[in-house]
Amino acid sequence: MPSKSEPEQITELARLRAFMNPLRMQLYRLLYAAGSATASQLAEHVDGTPSLVSYHLRKLAEHGFVAHADGENGDGRERWWRVSSEEGWGFRDSDFAGTPEGAAAVGAVTRGILDTRVAQYRTYLDQKSAWGKEWTDASFSSEWMLDLTPAELGQMSDEFEALARRWRERGRAAEAAEGREHVSVHLYGFPFRP
Repeated sequence: MPSKSEPEQITELARLRAFMNPLRMQLYRLLYAAGSATASQLAEHVDGTPSLVSYHLRKLAEHGFVAHADGENGDGRERWWRVSSEEGWGFRDSDFAGTPEGAAAVGAVTRGILDTRVAQYRTYLDQKSAWGKEWTDASFSSEWMLDLTPAELGQMSDEFEALARRWRERGRAAEAAEGREHVSVHLYGFPFRP
């Protein structure tokens, strides 16, 4: 079991394949942001039916990514869901690169993650004027061109994760503060040759 401050590392192909379905990735991200929700509530956000969303939530639950949320208010007719771990999950490409099925799953899931992140950022860009000056001035998009070794890139990734964890904990500690919104931070680090 990973420590509380680290995401769970997926090492089983069947678990990784659970996220090859783009709707499951979208539902997981929505549930993570909401904290807990019903299939009906999530269905409104994905333009799907509650039964379809419920099916995909059960599939994610089979692989341990989501679970029933205990103690939620309601009339008892709908089941509430939450993510299983607030630390999220991750995977190493090298754990799956040994087989064509593993490599295909890594490619599909990685592209799915990128697609959802790009869609989220495009939505922000389309709605930017509605957020107001304070939020648009605080928003950022940055790119740096660095010369690093693989070890240095790994170290930088660890430092970014530690930084993000500190800010996430700060946000949780002040949840009731006014003016607090969900904020998505996307940083990418990868080798390239011009």
